[in-house]
Amino acid sequence: MRPAPALVVALVACALLGVLALFGLVPPGAPLAAAGLLVLLAVPDLFALRRQPSPQIERELPHVVPVGVERPVTLRLRAAERAQALQVHDGHPGDWPVFGLPRAVVLPAGREVELTYRLTPTERGAFTFDGCDLRLLSPLRLWRQQRRVALDQLVRVYPNFAPLAKLALVGAERASRVVGAHLKRRRGEGTEFQQLREYRSGDALRQIDWKASQRARKLISREYQLERNQQVLLVVDTGRRMLARDGSLAHFDHCLNAALMVAYIALRQGDGVGLLAAGGQTRYFAPRRGLATIDALLNSVFDLHATPLATDYLDAAKQLTLRQQRRSLVLFITNVRDEDIEDLLSAVRQLQKRHLVCVASLREQALERPPEQPVADLADAIGVGALAQYIEQRTHAHEALRAQGTDVLDVTCAELPAALVQHYLAVKRAARL
Repeated sequence: MRPAPALVVALVACALLGVLALFGLVPPGAPLAAAGLLVLLAVPDLFALRRQPSPQIERELPHVVPVGVERPVTLRLRAAERAQALQVHDGHPGDWPVFGLPRAVVLPAGREVELTYRLTPTERGAFTFDGCDLRLLSPLRLWRQQRRVALDQLVRVYPNFAPLAKLALVGAERASRVVGAHLKRRRGEGTEFQQLREYRSGDALRQIDWKASQRARKLISREYQLERNQQVLLVVDTGRRMLARDGSLAHFDHCLNAALMVAYIALRQGDGVGLLAAGGQTRYFAPRRGLATIDALLNSVFDLHATPLATDYLDAAKQLTLRQQRRSLVLFITNVRDEDIEDLLSAVRQLQKRHLVCVASLREQALERPPEQPVADLADAIGVGALAQYIEQRTHAHEALRAQGTDVLDVTCAELPAALVQHYLAVKRAARL
């Protein structure tokens, strides 16, 4: 319980009256009369605030929200018996950007008022909204009291699954184009027979079904669909390289978002999808089929984070070799550096004995922009030289992987989802598995 600004102003006014009375500018009894009147008003006002019940509060917020996406949160407040004036501040996780709090509101007696504010989760995991903090004002606005209304709520912050909801509204072929993957549609090239149809200009001779053509007395071609029931293994680096940030999210968050995107496309194609996290935190999700796999995958990785540890690529290859016996497309998402290339080459060689391997190497957005400032001194020259050397070493590391027969995607975080989906679909259309 603390004095409100109105009571502080009244006390200062009483003190000024006392000063004026000392100089004979006001009657001597004026300060005492003002002080007595203030006491007669403040004491009942104080007890009225203490007896005032806290308003009823409800919070409307999903129990699962995506990281990096601004969300509205609605608070519903209802006064018990009489109108109440108060300030409201929700007990959200303290480091999330919030707009619209705290909020001053007057609750009419017996009526409900809705307040909406917006917040943006900045990291994944499980978080608790502790409750609502209220600052109630007394009926005469002379006192204010701090209260907390228990309104605990557990919220899970998942990788950004919002784009997946958009893909669910379109077909599998169009979904890949929505992501940004651009592949030429080639009819008749697949591994599973789909249907017979009339010959079209451009069909290969090996597609012609000669027996059906003889019966129909015209050329008939066989059409194939992409083979289903293959498996895709997503290997995500949880080591120190993935702690770099582009925008508001770390590289690891971009990595998970892209992994979910290609997983969804692969599941729509009828393939199985699994995931191995290696480097810092380690986690394995065995390959499954069916769109329900996305929910299970989200539940498995939502609290997974990169850590400041060096990634052991050989250990990751060993784990995957022991756990995944069936030949699969392995999409290894990391940030290739020259100092790690020998271990990475050995790990890829081990995986290539059984699997088809693609290394997606994340490129920092800063490498896309040339230095803005001209070289004016030694420090600038050292910076430009170091950047050029870093790019050259990175290029040599990628060339070493390609020389070993490994597919390499050198992409930024923004390019990663489309690049992964495009490579996955290209592998399927070429029947490389």
